[in-house]
Amino acid sequence: MVGDPETKQLLSGSVDDPNAGGGSADLVSHATPNVTGSKEPTEVAPDSGGDSGKGAETPWTGGDDIVRTKGMNWMLTGLFVVGDMAGGGLVALPTALVRMGFIVGMANSFLMIGVTLMTACMLGFSWTVMLQHWPEYRAHCRAPYPEMAYRAFGKYAKYGVSLCINLTQFGVAVVFVLLTAKNIQDFAGLVLKLNIHFCFVVLFLGGLLWPVIMLKSPQDFWGAIVFSMFSTFAACILLIVGSGLDYKACIAHVEQPKLTAHNMFTALGTYLFSYGGHSSFPTIQHDMKRPKNFWKSCVMAFTIMFILYIPVCALGYFVYGDSVRESVINNIQHSGLQIAVNFMIMTHCFLTLAIVFNPLNQDVEQYFNVPQNFGWKRCVVRTIVLGLVIFVAESIPAFDSVLDLVGGSTLCLTSIVFPVLFYTKLSALQRRNKALPLIANSKDGDKITNRDAFHHTPYWLLAITGITVLFGCVIGCAATYSAIYNMARSRFMLPCYVIPFMNTDQKKVNAVLTTVCCGHYQNITSPAGAGKTCADPKMNFFG
Repeated sequence: MVGDPETKQLLSGSVDDPNAGGGSADLVSHATPNVTGSKEPTEVAPDSGGDSGKGAETPWTGGDDIVRTKGMNWMLTGLFVVGDMAGGGLVALPTALVRMGFIVGMANSFLMIGVTLMTACMLGFSWTVMLQHWPEYRAHCRAPYPEMAYRAFGKYAKYGVSLCINLTQFGVAVVFVLLTAKNIQDFAGLVLKLNIHFCFVVLFLGGLLWPVIMLKSPQDFWGAIVFSMFSTFAACILLIVGSGLDYKACIAHVEQPKLTAHNMFTALGTYLFSYGGHSSFPTIQHDMKRPKNFWKSCVMAFTIMFILYIPVCALGYFVYGDSVRESVINNIQHSGLQIAVNFMIMTHCFLTLAIVFNPLNQDVEQYFNVPQNFGWKRCVVRTIVLGLVIFVAESIPAFDSVLDLVGGSTLCLTSIVFPVLFYTKLSALQRRNKALPLIANSKDGDKITNRDAFHHTPYWLLAITGITVLFGCVIGCAATYSAIYNMARSRFMLPCYVIPFMNTDQKKVNAVLTTVCCGHYQNITSPAGAGKTCADPKMNFFG
């Protein structure tokens, strides 16, 4: 990716004075050769509005290096990306590794992080091309991801991708609501010795979230997100310490489940969810000072993710084995460490919901023509969206099942399939315009047919595109099937609003017993958990 001509073009150029465009322009660019082949800067008047986020209030110049007078640097953006993805994966990936086995699971981890890092960089390069080639997107853009689909494949692709993005963000929001509610329930049971039913915790969480989701964009709450990222670091360290304390007592009794097709496909959904936050990336990138540096943010973020995930997953596998359930936090037997980790992950997930809700809210607001300034219409729309998320969370009160379903279905498309298709098409457009300046400066300069795109794309990139799309479709279908099977049979749970009318054990709650003891029969306590009562075992969790 980095070695091809159009990528070098994206990564080249330097900026001496961010205000070179004059005045207080929100976006400034310097006189470097643009995609049409012209070497002169082009003055562009402010846009007057439209679906793509038009409406800049000040003039700017056109060129390759798009620079905002105000915006996030690439390091802060990298922390945003970590904050967008880390929480759910940190607690669920050890279970996925146990399902796959150490060798297969670790190989899959390397493969998945490599593929998703590649597609994240491709998505960032695609948005940079959008900013260079269509100046109207340099103003505030509510839905940058669907706009890439529109410019690459037309309006119907935009509608389909927009629907997929909204379903993805909606599903991710449900997962984080369920995970946060579970951590709140466990925290209340450990610290306050309160038996609060999970369904009531979800409602309580909805009330806490309401004022947070009213913020406009990620740069409005960057401090909170950076804090959530560091809380994830702290949780990772505490998980490693807690696993180390349990090691001697648990290692002699650890067993691993058999590697089956069902367990492997279920784990794929967890891996996809853990590394696939791409649907939020263009919204985050759009708030950068230099959007072309987003690839640096991705490399930084995925490196941090690798450092966070691998030791926690490995210790979860070797120390706890098949006693691990949907969250490795409950396997930590030291009460103080389990409380601290619960608090850290709970904080991270709550603050991450601010990012997760943002692109969904903005796309819905664009559809209903809600003004970008704060007002009663924003409150109404975002309250309805939050209410729908809470309703679904109450309908499927099991975060691991929803996590696997979202990871294997729409999130696979938005994180693997779509980014590589957008990059291939938009980079072909840029390459064609550089080679044929007469077409670039004509009315057809912003369009390219699939046939022309194929002609102007090197064979190695076509091969990568084909393999990646096939890979994403196959693992996505397999993971989705397994997730639906789990929800319907092996891990079925009644909706919260049905439980009061049914004679079922799901009415009972014992949030105080949150510790899952180690060993195959889940009855072994370590010195760190001496005197604790183990939670009831689930012998068929892995089938």
